[in-house]
Amino acid sequence: MTTAVSLTMPADWRDFLALTKPRVMTLVVFTGLCGMLAAPVGIHPVLGFTAILCIALGAGAAGALNQWYEADLDAHMKRTRGRPLPAGRMDRQSALHFGVGLAVFSVALMGLAINLAAAAILTVSILFYVLIYTVWLKRRTPQNIVIGGAAGAFPPLIGWAAATGEIALLPLLLFALVFLWTPPHFWALALFVRMDYAAAGVPMLPVVAGERTTRTQIGLYTIPMALAAIAPWPLGLAGPIYGVVSVAMTAVFGWFALGVARRTTAPEGDTMQPEKRLFGYSILYLFVVFGALVVDRWLLP
Repeated sequence: MTTAVSLTMPADWRDFLALTKPRVMTLVVFTGLCGMLAAPVGIHPVLGFTAILCIALGAGAAGALNQWYEADLDAHMKRTRGRPLPAGRMDRQSALHFGVGLAVFSVALMGLAINLAAAAILTVSILFYVLIYTVWLKRRTPQNIVIGGAAGAFPPLIGWAAATGEIALLPLLLFALVFLWTPPHFWALALFVRMDYAAAGVPMLPVVAGERTTRTQIGLYTIPMALAAIAPWPLGLAGPIYGVVSVAMTAVFGWFALGVARRTTAPEGDTMQPEKRLFGYSILYLFVVFGALVVDRWLLP
């Protein structure tokens, strides 16, 4: 009886906003904006705002469809059981319609107002996150976050394409940076919420391969990530402001990752401070590095 009543509770605007994963969207929008501002040609402010809005709506659509499909998993995880669907504040059909509507609108608006290249990449990013990561990989392989991480790496490409109508080496390096950043970022989180994933039956790396393997992989993925982050400077695609900031920030990231990688299995009652520090810093890292690129391009054209 309680379940039936809870399922009839009307959702309000905050529940629909929660479906879009606004915290995740913030980083997605920021990297897309930086990709646009780092482009060699300008874009009219109104068109630029429209493009960023489309990126935000596309990311929100992907988040909503992810929660629609994973409502059963979210109900078993302490971190996610308060979301609108598992908490019974919204029915799954509403979430599906909301997600599909946002996706179609964002792609159509991008194609009509900006250009087809940006719209095409936005389409791929949404489909990749929903179909490749959420539907295909998430429940099947511990490599889900490695391959699925590509979905979150598309925004710099979309932003660049919105301004230029094409793709170049610099946005591809930014794509590689986010793609390689995702495993150490997400596995740091997965280490201290491992029991949540285990309870939900999600084969995240710490659950199926253990802490030791996960820590090693965090260290290993940090190496190519560092190369992708620093590469624009020696390749002449960015100037000294970006170069100095990327080297310094990446060095700190590497130090924190090393601190996680060299630990053995955490003892019972361990508070996982190194893992939490890496996870928190990794978010700041991406904001600062991408921001430095924009500053560099605008101050040293």
